Amino acid sequence: MTTLRIGNASGFYGDRFDAMREMLTGGELDVLTGDYLAELTMLILGRDRLKDPAAGYARTFLRQLEDCLGLANERGVRIVTNAGGLNPAGLADAVRRSAGRLGIPVRVAHVSGDDLTTAHPGSLAAHAYLGGFGIAECLRAGADVVVTGRVTDAALVTGPAAAHFGWTPRDHDRLAGAVVAGHVLECGAQATGGNYAFFRDGDVRRPGFPLAELHEDGSCVITKHPGTGGFVDVGTVTAQLLYETAGARYAGPDVTARLDTVRLTQDGPDRVRIEGVRGEAPPPTLKVGLNRLGGFRNEVVFVLTGLDVDAKAALVRDQMEPALGKVADVRWEPVRTDRPDAGTEETASALLRLVVRDPDQETVGRALSGAAVELALASYPGFHVLAPPEKGSPYGVFEEVYVPQVGVDHVAVLHDGDRVPVPPPHDTLVLDDVPEPALPEPLPPGPVTRAPLGLVAGARSGDKGGNANVGVWARTDDAWRWLAHELTADRFRELIPESRELTVVRHALPNLRALNFVVEGILGAGVAAQHRFDPQAKALGEWLRSRHLDLPEALL
Repeated sequence: MTTLRIGNASGFYGDRFDAMREMLTGGELDVLTGDYLAELTMLILGRDRLKDPAAGYARTFLRQLEDCLGLANERGVRIVTNAGGLNPAGLADAVRRSAGRLGIPVRVAHVSGDDLTTAHPGSLAAHAYLGGFGIAECLRAGADVVVTGRVTDAALVTGPAAAHFGWTPRDHDRLAGAVVAGHVLECGAQATGGNYAFFRDGDVRRPGFPLAELHEDGSCVITKHPGTGGFVDVGTVTAQLLYETAGARYAGPDVTARLDTVRLTQDGPDRVRIEGVRGEAPPPTLKVGLNRLGGFRNEVVFVLTGLDVDAKAALVRDQMEPALGKVADVRWEPVRTDRPDAGTEETASALLRLVVRDPDQETVGRALSGAAVELALASYPGFHVLAPPEKGSPYGVFEEVYVPQVGVDHVAVLHDGDRVPVPPPHDTLVLDDVPEPALPEPLPPGPVTRAPLGLVAGARSGDKGGNANVGVWARTDDAWRWLAHELTADRFRELIPESRELTVVRHALPNLRALNFVVEGILGAGVAAQHRFDPQAKALGEWLRSRHLDLPEALL
């Protein structure tokens, strides 16, 4: 069958609004996808639904579609999105009403069954990560727009691919290829030079959005529309493949993709071919993301200017201590942005960040704000804060649990209202660790220079619940020979002091000349808990690249 061209127009709730129109007008497409959901988004939508039971979906998508539905209809492009969030049926109805007002004939279907909130008391939202075969059922029945709730990000591609090519749940290798393509597309411009370690390799001021030319055997080419910004090369695709993954096995509800089998080749300007992906039966369980309110938090940032910074910090900590005695969690974080004999007041100043958390809003509200404000004329010289503390705001906690696939009612609700149950996979395989792969021969000894790791390696990092992953890759075979032996888990802990008391697991992916590190627990209870300065670990990889090691001069 013909090549299936699947594009992406959103990598998160809040992405570039006009991307949908750009993708529909910029070149040929068969399917346009949009990913709007993340762990934090589910919490936000859960709070929306508390205020309004009819809410719970990404309203931005509806506004985008009202602007572009006519274009999609004229060009025969089908829309597949997880913007339904906590209320896919509600969004599907809203799309129908919008299409009716615009006079556009459109068949809208949705996928249900992911909402397990009632089975998890105390959760604001509990949703299973469904696969792509519900989407496939909707498309096979003729839907023009398919709305889902919590499916895996890659399901937005596996579903259309299975429908188009007639794949069955046992086509593991083909499905695995589509999963890899879906993972590359899901974060939008991150595949076209956005957030890329070597961003100076191209013009990334306004990167275009990616698309995949998917083939019947599961292979694909990642590219973008002609004339759009950014660039697509083996590095940008490698970076996205490593993003928020871990080891060789990338498990999902449809298939477990073997990332250690992925082969990438440059197929021309802004074209990267992905092939060789092998797949295995999926695990017998589904991941369920649990979002709940964890309590309330507040913060204040004290500015310490000029001399005696440490003594000033010690004074204000002592002065605040009586007000903080009943607070459940108190964290002080000094940020030494100051420098001696500075030419501006800002560069003469350090910051002292106080973050408090407690189940009781009053405890972190008035207790903190009152104590901090009362010090205005009674503390260290030059006392001021970046902003006055406000009343305590709620924070969320993310957890993941696993339930049997057979216990989840995955249903495709077709455009005519028929409900089609989607059976769980017949074949499953419990996940197991992959044996450590063979590493290349190390570089021969030679002269070294103390320099940043980022001169020879790229990195991309992200969050999965309370864990962070840092993918690190080399751009040449010799750099890989050095990196594979030098950057051990122990060396990672040395370079990233926050990880020294935590479990750090290293996974090697020689086909990608890459290492993937999982740092367990560094993000506490997840992004919504705001556990650290960079709560989603987005810049953890760039911090690692900035650390200095003895680099072989042959690589520089």
